[in-house]
Amino acid sequence: MSGHRNLKEKIPVVILGATGCVGQKLVQLLTNHPWFSIAALCASERSIGKSYGEAVKWLMPTPLPRQYAQMIVQPCEPIDNCSLAFSGLDSLIAKKIETSFAHAGYLVVSNSSCHRMSPDTPLLIGEVNSDHLALVEKQTSKGKIITNPNCSVIGISLALKPLMDQFGLEMVHVVTMQAISGAGYPGVASLDIYDNVIPFIEGEESKVEKEPLKILGTLTPQGIQAADFKISAQCNRVGVTDGHMACVSVKFKVKPSPEKMIKAWRNFSSLPQKLKLPSAPFHPLYYFDEPHYPQPKIHRSMDKEMAVSIGRLRPCSIFDYKFCLLSHNTVRGAAGAALMNAELYLHNQIRSF
Repeated sequence: MSGHRNLKEKIPVVILGATGCVGQKLVQLLTNHPWFSIAALCASERSIGKSYGEAVKWLMPTPLPRQYAQMIVQPCEPIDNCSLAFSGLDSLIAKKIETSFAHAGYLVVSNSSCHRMSPDTPLLIGEVNSDHLALVEKQTSKGKIITNPNCSVIGISLALKPLMDQFGLEMVHVVTMQAISGAGYPGVASLDIYDNVIPFIEGEESKVEKEPLKILGTLTPQGIQAADFKISAQCNRVGVTDGHMACVSVKFKVKPSPEKMIKAWRNFSSLPQKLKLPSAPFHPLYYFDEPHYPQPKIHRSMDKEMAVSIGRLRPCSIFDYKFCLLSHNTVRGAAGAALMNAELYLHNQIRSF
């Protein structure tokens, strides 16, 4: 299968948790997707039997397509003549449902955290660890499960990948400023976030400290050998609609010059770009010399909303260097990442559909 060639027939897909924020973004991104078409929209009991237009509080900036507005919402159960599911389910209910779909023969591409650290499950970023897809061969279900990382972790790991490969990492400190859309809908109450910063997001700091070590780890016959550097994280919710910022400090095994770091970022490209996958950005990383960049308003929509914007590289008085990065949390950090992971899996043809 060519990375950019349209299929003779689009692959039917199911969206689990279709009425939520990630589910809505999946509907929006799949509307004109060259490889996939939506066969079923699935959600909780309160939505089953209603038209999607009636069940959903549509939050996307583009109109809800009529063909999906008229679709009847179905229960989160496998359907015939379909073998690919994108999951935007809450982690509290995702594990049982996603596992049932995998046992029914589906490829499940999940945004939930419940399977991420399972030793036989790829925690996948296409540009970073595509070789980890081989882990699915260790799964015993008829189908397979692939997971997206945490929405902040994706941007952070992408920025760290070329630095780790060229210079080695010893320690990383991260402070995130995360958009309110990351909390879902209705999410954070307006009176809590207006004129305020909330310095706590439940479970977030442990994800930022653990997930990159698996993502940036090495695939061995025994599984993933975690990367050997340490991460410390502090996570904050801020009053921005979309776009997660991170302030990152790094200590290297071999300290590079700033010019070499910027060159590593600007030259970074990987398998999704080589294959020209439909959801892949043309360039995964953009570095800006302007001292007041990146900014969510300006840079979150860059390159299909799938690129990571980096700026403010400067010396650190405790570590070696510090910089800022930005990524779109519901696209690069969720729905768009899921689409690209499915595209990569299909291209590799690890198993046939």
